[in-house]
Amino acid sequence: MQTYLDFEKPISDLEGKIHELKKLADENESIDTTDEITRLEARVKESVKEIYSKLGAWEKTQVARHPQRPHFVDYAAHLFTDFTPLAGDRNFGEDAAIQAGLARFNGMPVALIGQEKGHDTKSRLKHNFGSPRPEGYRKAIRILELADRFKLPIISLIDTAGAYPGVGAEERGQAEAIARSTEMCLAVKVPLISIVIGEGGSGGAIAIATGNKVYMLEHSIYSVISPEGAASILWRDSTRAREAATNMKITAEDLKSLGIIDDIIAEPVGGAHRDPMFVINAAGKVIASALAELGKLSGEEVRNARRQKFLDIGRNL
Repeated sequence: MQTYLDFEKPISDLEGKIHELKKLADENESIDTTDEITRLEARVKESVKEIYSKLGAWEKTQVARHPQRPHFVDYAAHLFTDFTPLAGDRNFGEDAAIQAGLARFNGMPVALIGQEKGHDTKSRLKHNFGSPRPEGYRKAIRILELADRFKLPIISLIDTAGAYPGVGAEERGQAEAIARSTEMCLAVKVPLISIVIGEGGSGGAIAIATGNKVYMLEHSIYSVISPEGAASILWRDSTRAREAATNMKITAEDLKSLGIIDDIIAEPVGGAHRDPMFVINAAGKVIASALAELGKLSGEEVRNARRQKFLDIGRNL
């Protein structure tokens, strides 16, 4: 069942009519609805193209959060082979919001890290809606160290509204864990490629997104705080989230123009949720290209280039 966003009502209405016509044709073979269905399908394509060509920052935020958007598990299943998840931070426990382990990409051994939000109520609760606790970041650090030791390139897929802000997480050193994970990303001497596949929220994202190459999907967002959070702080009114999103420069286009990300990965018309394999394959091509480019550099050169990349942000504006 397709989930429609608020601004997709014209599309929802048209596809609802198509569904009714198909059902009518199935129930009564003497009724031919082929021509009308073809006409409506053409209108759907036109409507999707028109609506998605004019998305603002708030609409892109909604698309980035779409429940049917491909998640970490989808990328892991289709782009990587022999994925072996590794659990636990060897200190406190396991955090399912961050998935990490070893895999092969086009036959090449790599380390894979990312946030997983879940796709239904049970899995969302299991993965804490993609909001990691400190042990998740300490697990990421463990995988980063392992990759560095065995000279494995690292792929990180970012999709989180932010790190979990609960009391227990703060008691176990949430800020310190995020800082240590970010530090480790900057320290490794192997290529680190990061892709924001949905939401890139605050320190919860940057902790595993400090890569040599940072990409965003076309309708993903990346920011220091959610639009709702920013509106609550600035105006004491979370209903002004649309206004906050517009002013925060959180879209892929905004961040590329500011030099914060390297490039944008195109999504199919209508968003990644309408054709998941299209965007998963596109991400795979970008990863392959980045690995080929970075593979020509020595360990020191890879690390120095990554550090310089982040030192240069904001200097040429």
